[in-house]
Amino acid sequence: MVKLATTKFKTEGLSVTSTSAGASADVLYTVPRNYSSEIKFLHLSNGTNSSKKAYVQFYHDDDSSYYYIANGLAMDGHSVVDLTGQTFFHLHQNDKIVVYKQSGMTLDVVVSIEEFYNPLRG
Repeated sequence: MVKLATTKFKTEGLSVTSTSAGASADVLYTVPRNYSSEIKFLHLSNGTNSSKKAYVQFYHDDDSSYYYIANGLAMDGHSVVDLTGQTFFHLHQNDKIVVYKQSGMTLDVVVSIEEFYNPLRG
């Protein structure tokens, strides 16, 4: 049972270095053991002068698979993108958000999360 009294809020940031998908991508966030999470904000910033592509994947621990949230998202130079908008998505323990970029890109990513203690997920 989810215990709302033990909700935690987090914000994580990452300067992306990886240019490869899946297990080779940079890990932005991993849901802790015995928690479920709601991604409230997922923001990408291209600090490069030119247009480049960004990639965001969701690792689903239940089936050990990676799924694209953004697959080759073209970003103009010095632009930003919010991938959540008015929506949220949910993750469970050991699920991850991973990120990689096109070579030559300066990509920063910020995620805001609400974590819910959920001992039934353990």
